[in-house]
Amino acid sequence: MENGAAKPVIVAIDGPSGTGKSSTSKAVAAQLGLSYLDTGAQYRAITWWMVNNGIDTADPSAIAAAAAKPEILSGTDPTEPTITVDGVDVSGPIREQDVTSKVSAVSAVPEVRARITELQRAIAASAVTGIVVEGRDIGTTVLPDADLKIFLTASPEARAARRSGELKGADLHTTREALIKRDAADSSRKTSPLAKADEAVEVDTTDLTLQQVVECVVTLVEEKRAGK
Repeated sequence: MENGAAKPVIVAIDGPSGTGKSSTSKAVAAQLGLSYLDTGAQYRAITWWMVNNGIDTADPSAIAAAAAKPEILSGTDPTEPTITVDGVDVSGPIREQDVTSKVSAVSAVPEVRARITELQRAIAASAVTGIVVEGRDIGTTVLPDADLKIFLTASPEARAARRSGELKGADLHTTREALIKRDAADSSRKTSPLAKADEAVEVDTTDLTLQQVVECVVTLVEEKRAGK
C-alpha cells in the first residue's frame, strides 16, 4: 500500500461450480494483500446446521423459520480461510455429499439468502484493504457496487473433470450431470439467481491453467486500482 493511500478494492468473482472460482479468488487475494470470502461455504454452513438440527430441508417454511438461529463466522485470510457454526469448525463437514445435495434447496429460500447476504455485506464493508468475494450472485445482488466484477465460465466437461478431481473417486459422468442440474437450479431460482452482471468481465477458464487465470484477474484488479 502506498502510504495507506490505496483505497480498498472490492472484487466480485461469480460463476458456476468447477470454474476455478475458489482457487483463483484465494490466489488473487493472497497476491494482492486482500481479504477473501467464499460465500458458497456460508450457504453450505447454514445447510450443514439445518441437516444436523433435524430441519426438513425439503420444507422451505421450516428452513425460513430457522434461518436466523445459527451463528456463522467466516475467517477471511486467503491463505487459511475458516468457517465456524456456533463455534464449531465445519470446513470439512460442509463439503460432504449430504450437504452438497441439499445446499441448492436451502440456498433458494429467501430468508436464508437475506440472512447470508447481510452477513456478506458486513464482511465486505469491514475489509480494510479490500476483499475478493466469490459466489454466484455477488456482482448482481450482494455487492452490486463492487469495483470489479468477474464472471468465470468453463465447459461442462472441464468443470466435471476438476470437480471429480476434488471429490475423490467421483464418476466423471455423474459429476457432469450433477453440475448441470445444480446450474439449472441456481440459475432458475427466484431469489438472486446465478447470473452474469452486465458490467462483469467474462473469463473462460476451459483452456487456461490456474496460474493464467490468476494472472488475468490480478491484471484486471491492478488496472482498476490504477484508475484505467
